Amino acid sequence: MDLKEKVSGLPAQPGVYIFRDDAGKVLYVGKASSLRNRVRSYFQRSKDHVPRIEALVAKISDMDFVTTATEAEALLYESNLIKEHQPKYNVELRDSKTYPVIKITMAEDFPRVMVARGKRSDGSIYFGPYTDAALLHEAVKAIRRIFMFRTCASLPKKACVYDDLGLCSAPCEGKISKEDYADRIKEVILFIEGKRGELIRRLSGKMKEYSSQKRFEEAAGVRDQIEALSTAVSRRTSAASGGAGMAELAGVLGLKAIPRHIEAFDISNIKGESACGSMVAFRDGRPDKSNYRMFRIKEIKGQDDYAMMREIVRRRYKGVLKEGRDLPDLILIDGGRGHLSSAAIETRALGLGKIPMIGLAKIFEHIYTLDRALPIALPPSSKALQLIQRVRDESHRFAIRYHHILRRKALVGETKKKKITSRKKGRPV
Repeated sequence: MDLKEKVSGLPAQPGVYIFRDDAGKVLYVGKASSLRNRVRSYFQRSKDHVPRIEALVAKISDMDFVTTATEAEALLYESNLIKEHQPKYNVELRDSKTYPVIKITMAEDFPRVMVARGKRSDGSIYFGPYTDAALLHEAVKAIRRIFMFRTCASLPKKACVYDDLGLCSAPCEGKISKEDYADRIKEVILFIEGKRGELIRRLSGKMKEYSSQKRFEEAAGVRDQIEALSTAVSRRTSAASGGAGMAELAGVLGLKAIPRHIEAFDISNIKGESACGSMVAFRDGRPDKSNYRMFRIKEIKGQDDYAMMREIVRRRYKGVLKEGRDLPDLILIDGGRGHLSSAAIETRALGLGKIPMIGLAKIFEHIYTLDRALPIALPPSSKALQLIQRVRDESHRFAIRYHHILRRKALVGETKKKKITSRKKGRPV
């Protein structure tokens, strides 16, 4: 895909754009509320450009972009990329000491996260600088809604209104331990650094640990965090890297054709309760949301993820065959060899054994196939790995979202039953 095609195909979403020269070196990184409008402006009305922009445009040979949920998220991502690549034409942000930064007061028992001006040698961790103070405040507020950190100058004797609003974990009243709060700050740092996939995997492990300890309330809280994060992650897709990723994936797997139509499956439950599954579809590297499907587990009692995976795969493709719809070029299973083998039992039984199928294990991000004894390990920079990670993360997000809905309905039902029982016994409700 040449530069002109990439520019013409840009979405009207917030995000970050990266201009490169003919050697692939990053020239400039910018953010936008609309990628389409902002990037196209560089290649129009050249007489209105200042000399520095004219010089930049003359050197642009290629472009990448990443969409984000909001322009505030794009601001964080832009700063990380500038720090990583030190682009020549981002001179102002690299050299300025007047732009705002994010400050985390690590010297305190319960660190605060705030917007500040300038960096000091006070034991704090700093991120930035950032180009827009208003957007940075918005971004920090969004992070706070997910991780609920404190912002007060000193710990009060009792919780304030931010505890009621779900914006603070109330360490002042001992509602969170120092160790758990420290873990939460580590997660905030991963978020700011743009390591969303690593963060979601970390939280997934924590949710499973809480579930095994029967700490279901805390497990549900972590699940809600994952859902909020996954929503943001799933929107960070790039059509440019999705063309490249599909071609690379075909080569890695030895496929005869590029897998333009990918379907992915995931399971969500806590100890077998409100068990459900999801199927998401991607076409040409982009989510095809009209073909997403949710499955409430009907046949399996208790926690048996392999059997649940078999059920949703069987139900999906029985329906596809019955209705005569298109079959995918590749099936992706969220899990390792066990989940993959379970799903393959059903596709083979339906006569669909020729459809390529892979599993992506969360721990090491290894790719499992049905015909290889050892998994495939790709580097983090691999476009193929990044593509299937995006597809897998979207299936995970969609499954968690449905599980949240089912669990909420179950809680409402239990409350109604208790009220009815109380009325029958003559008790006040």
